[in-house]
Amino acid sequence: MQVRYWWVNQNQTYRHEVRGGYLWSPKRKANNARNPYYDFMREVAPGDVVFSFSETRIRAIGIVMSHAYEAPKPLEFGRAGAYWGTIGWRIDVRFSELRLPVKPSEHMAILSPLLPDRYAPLRPNGAGLQNLYLTRLPALLAGALVDLLGAEGRGLIKGHRVPYNGAAAIGLAEWEEHELERVRADEHLRETDREAIVLARRGQGVFKQRVMCIERACRITGVTREEHLRASHCKPWRDATNEERLDGENGLLLTPNIDHLFDRGFIGFDDNGDVIISPVADKVSLLRMGIDPKRTVNVGHFTVGQRRYLSFHRDSVLLKSSFLEDAR
Repeated sequence: MQVRYWWVNQNQTYRHEVRGGYLWSPKRKANNARNPYYDFMREVAPGDVVFSFSETRIRAIGIVMSHAYEAPKPLEFGRAGAYWGTIGWRIDVRFSELRLPVKPSEHMAILSPLLPDRYAPLRPNGAGLQNLYLTRLPALLAGALVDLLGAEGRGLIKGHRVPYNGAAAIGLAEWEEHELERVRADEHLRETDREAIVLARRGQGVFKQRVMCIERACRITGVTREEHLRASHCKPWRDATNEERLDGENGLLLTPNIDHLFDRGFIGFDDNGDVIISPVADKVSLLRMGIDPKRTVNVGHFTVGQRRYLSFHRDSVLLKSSFLEDAR
């Protein structure tokens, strides 16, 4: 997949995000409206390069280590308390701070003609944009910024290229562990209910039995052997209420590889049964897992309840952005 370049404004979050090794944004604005600068999070891929802009200067270079994934608002963003109820997008990034930060406003004669018409990182006069968080940079603009950063910037970009090792999604693991502890500590739950909810996290137990009353095989591979199938939540276990965690209509039977693709938002399903493939999904990996990105696949009918949960998945889990084409 082609490497892309991104610009992130971190005036208020630079210290936390650069030192913590991540980017984090809400999913939507406070009024629940879509925000292209948050939706861009869903297009970032491992190996992409991030220019960190803070206090009028590019101060750090980041190499992306994960795709976006759901995660609570980091604790350090606030003054006190955990933000387990505020869920946004997180990306793991390996940042390196620059010894010689660059001030773009001093180079606008070079940069201004290269700014895109939409979702530009700066105004033509070099001033920053208050509402901008993350935006994609056109190749020519990214190249000009690399030239301004000189040998240090080029060295960080070329020298720190590492393959994605799958060990990311730190915030996701922390969130799920928090939710597990909440279930285990809930004195209002009967022991049998508590056990069923915990087992449902891995697609087993009562939840799987209820899904099997609706589903008969993996929707993608056609595998029917129960021991090779996992009951995968359409509205993820981490997002769901205890009732939703055990609702059979909130599930599909999927093989483990397909379950991974679905849970992390690399694939989804339309209401008519068409498989939706994320633009950031690795095409070679998909082929090896049994999904041909060039072929339209329809997996059949869904119940009314399943369609309701699948709508949540498309809106809140699937990695996609309708703003990508506009940014090119």
